[in-house]
Amino acid sequence: MEMIKYKLAIVLSLCLTVALTQATDVKYCTKKAYAVKVKGVDISPFPITRGKETTFSISATADEGISGGKLVIDVAYFGWSIHSETHELCDETSCPVSSGNFVVAHSQVLPGFTPPGSYTLKMRMLDADKQELTCITFDFSIGFLSETDTVADS
Repeated sequence: MEMIKYKLAIVLSLCLTVALTQATDVKYCTKKAYAVKVKGVDISPFPITRGKETTFSISATADEGISGGKLVIDVAYFGWSIHSETHELCDETSCPVSSGNFVVAHSQVLPGFTPPGSYTLKMRMLDADKQELTCITFDFSIGFLSETDTVADS
């Protein structure tokens, strides 16, 4: 009986872990051949909660090694550009990046006043010479309730 409870606990914890991350469909900005191919984006935790840290993990493959560069991130809300930021690539992944698979991970706390709705994130990866290595977009949404919101009884 103890063994069954143990196995059930493992299965439930795995189900919860899977539910807390979300793979997101990625689109390239143009049809050109990029030196960095993006395999996917995982968002954790999912769904995104205002006032709580969210991590965007981008799985990619590099044709050649990358010694450094920049990540340029633009966020649009219902099509309107609302936020832009630039990060050093080596702050978001281990550098130098060897050819092959690597992950870029960026974490951020979305303020509690972030409006709910549909967002589009555009990420451009530039090398040290400012040449574009890849450019992707993906959509995500933020729900109506934040970590601190409560629902009053009617």
